[in-house]
Amino acid sequence: MSYLMMDLLSTQISEKERAQIQHPMVGGIILFSRNYQNRSQLCELIASVRAVRPDLLIAVDHEGGRVQRFVEGFSKIPAMGDILLQAEQDLAKAQVWAKELGFLMAVELLSCDIDLSFAPVLDLNGISQVIGKRAFSDNPDEVVTLATAFIAGMNDAGMAAVGKHFPGHGSVAADSHIAKPVDRRSEEAIRGLDMVPFHLLISDKLLQGVMPAHVVYSEVDPNSAGFSPYWLKKVLRSELGFDGVIFSDDLGMKGASVAGGYQEKAKAALEAGCDMILVCNDNVGVTELLNEFEWPEQVSSTPASLLRANAKQVAIALEDEQRWLAAKSLTEQFLI
Repeated sequence: MSYLMMDLLSTQISEKERAQIQHPMVGGIILFSRNYQNRSQLCELIASVRAVRPDLLIAVDHEGGRVQRFVEGFSKIPAMGDILLQAEQDLAKAQVWAKELGFLMAVELLSCDIDLSFAPVLDLNGISQVIGKRAFSDNPDEVVTLATAFIAGMNDAGMAAVGKHFPGHGSVAADSHIAKPVDRRSEEAIRGLDMVPFHLLISDKLLQGVMPAHVVYSEVDPNSAGFSPYWLKKVLRSELGFDGVIFSDDLGMKGASVAGGYQEKAKAALEAGCDMILVCNDNVGVTELLNEFEWPEQVSSTPASLLRANAKQVAIALEDEQRWLAAKSLTEQFLI
């Protein structure tokens, strides 16, 4: 099991990065807008990474709406919160659209040999400044229905699903990228509302990955969820029976600073139950962890290879040009 997912500085892999990704504790690469000029350049970048480490998991945040790293040359996926709105609250129609948009998002990434988009968002559209229309709905039952359809489309293309941000980020206002959010509600309230989509989708074996929130649920545990053995080991693993990969959210985010420096944060996240930790936008931090951190011999037996693209399904999906074109035309109904 490899534990670290790092990023790349530019549109080409540097010699320093080439050496870093050969470290046995590096298991993945996450891509950002700065890594993209056009599709051919992106494919060349990914091929250069694969030439060094063909086993790496390559991922991106490509949810749609305001969180879509590659825009020009890709279909503009609408925000998930716009699907039901555009369908005029017709849930059956929204389901069909969600499935085809999930397929479209996935097949366009997979065509560039990107394994994974960190999607779907299973948070509720509540008071959160950072979630908002990234969520399908403010109603947990609607989130479950639409997320299930979206995942079905992703799976049709050969892509696995990663639900985020466990146990729910939508009911706390602060943005964990720049602040330290604290949710002061009772555990009963969290379980009865925000955690419902995670519970039901895990029960239906629809999630291969989960990403916890950098949120402190202060009435439950003093640690934020990503550093909490209670939330990850007791609730997520033991109670909900989740057997996939647990990713930390970016350890460089402000919401993660409650755990200290990078080595303290890495240790806390891995001991809490994360299988793979993300360090983004800070190559100095990556260097510190690779050179100085005492990596545990074994934290989890859950292999990140569970998230690699299904090659057979990808091949079938890439041949289905008619479905791709129909899904692409669907996006024209949305104002993005």
